[in-house]
Amino acid sequence: MNFNLLTQQIKEVQDAIQASTAHAINISLTARNWLIGCYITEFEQHGEDRAAYGEKLLVNLEIKLNRKGLTERRFREFRRFYQVYPQLGSGLIKALPHEVIRTIITPELESQIRLNPIPLFSEMNSALTSAESSIAIRRPAVAEFKDMPVDLLVKRLPFTHLRILSNIDDPLKRIFYEIECVKGCWSKNELQRQINTLYFERSGLSKNKKALSAMINKQTHTLIPKDIINTPITLEFLGLNERALVTESDLEQAILDHIQFFLLEMGTGFCFEARQKRMLIDEDYFFCDLVFYHRILKCHVLVDLKVDKFKAKHAAQLNMYLNYYKNEVKTPDDNPPIGILLCTEKGQTQVEYATAGMDENLFVQKYLVQLPDKKELEEYLTKELNSLRIEK
Repeated sequence: MNFNLLTQQIKEVQDAIQASTAHAINISLTARNWLIGCYITEFEQHGEDRAAYGEKLLVNLEIKLNRKGLTERRFREFRRFYQVYPQLGSGLIKALPHEVIRTIITPELESQIRLNPIPLFSEMNSALTSAESSIAIRRPAVAEFKDMPVDLLVKRLPFTHLRILSNIDDPLKRIFYEIECVKGCWSKNELQRQINTLYFERSGLSKNKKALSAMINKQTHTLIPKDIINTPITLEFLGLNERALVTESDLEQAILDHIQFFLLEMGTGFCFEARQKRMLIDEDYFFCDLVFYHRILKCHVLVDLKVDKFKAKHAAQLNMYLNYYKNEVKTPDDNPPIGILLCTEKGQTQVEYATAGMDENLFVQKYLVQLPDKKELEEYLTKELNSLRIEK
């Protein structure tokens, strides 16, 4: 054995076991979400005391369970997932360890699974061929195509993909993206991008669908194990800390540590509220570096750091955070939130107060009086940034 062979063997071991781990985590996560959706649907249809909860069922579940990741919004997703993919139960249960199956299988669930049997392996290719050949803009009769085989959906598509697919109402459009995902091994972001750019509709208009598919998959970002493991839903499922959701360089973290200390010590009225504050906007997660509440101004102060020269998109992103806080977090007694955008380039720091989207009122003048002096903050950040770079 030589050194090159040694490194190759270690790489293969790492990649194979990481892929196996990601697959096992995904199967378990998908099974949990399907089962929760199944239980909720069953209760809503046949629960003895379902009338007592009505529309508040999912809210009460969140309160009663008090488990990270099990929220009203997630329950709605799981219910939708189950109702769109009821046939997955047999494949998911089959893939779980026997000791888990013995714990979770109830007579009702066993009956539900029997209603949705796994298709024979010999049917898989014919189902794919049938589905692919019937793709067009105008939806054909349901009898003209078959569902994607359960084993392919369970083993090849992570829950993050199935969640996106379950939001597609048209069965033909949904199976189109299922097929393309399996063939191209798309990442979640790639699937969402293709839906947003109307790939299904473009394929319907295209005379050469296979050529379009080949061209699309040449340009796509493919799924890798870390795409499954490092997602908010998976990390919540594994009970990991929210900080694991964000990847920041040591330099950025050190700068944020110093800025947080500076504002608390030198900025009168600042009360620390959150670090890497997570915001869910549509289907995407965003993170604001630091969030404070200013007790004198009675408003939130959002600080966003970019170790980069100032760009218009940085201000636009912070403005989005401000509007989110204004609509989702601000109480009637609060003043509109404000933002501090910190940008750096070659040791020179420029500070911009992002006030776009705020109400034009007297509070803006109060902000300029109460917030730390711009020049002082620039000098402090430049000094700290230079010292941290020297240490590294």
